Amino acid sequence: QVQLVESGGGLVQAGGSQRLSCVLSGTFFSDNDMGWYRQAPGKQRELVARISSSGITKYADSVKGRFTISRDNTKNTVYLQMNSLKPEDTADYYCARYYKWNPSQVAYWGKGTLVTVSS
Repeated sequence: QVQLVESGGGLVQAGGSQRLSCVLSGTFFSDNDMGWYRQAPGKQRELVARISSSGITKYADSVKGRFTISRDNTKNTVYLQMNSLKPEDTADYYCARYYKWNPSQVAYWGKGTLVTVSS
């Protein structure tokens, strides 16, 4: 059974930092791209950051310079380090694993972890 389990969400003050973790089990990790998405109330889910199997990263313009995605293939874990958080970063954050042969499409989703940034 494939599972993506996020952790690390919670309440943080504006300007603060938070690190999210996502552990994948039940399927391959190291040879697949991974990503973090978020969905704020009343808004569509959007890509925050993704990391390829070789470590190449891509970020949404809104988080460039503040967020860092990384992965540890020995732990089947992907991280999202979030610094200089703003109230507009408040959202449910979802981890995703992409298909190996179609890396534009998400194969598996986590259930999400809520990050609330207070002003």
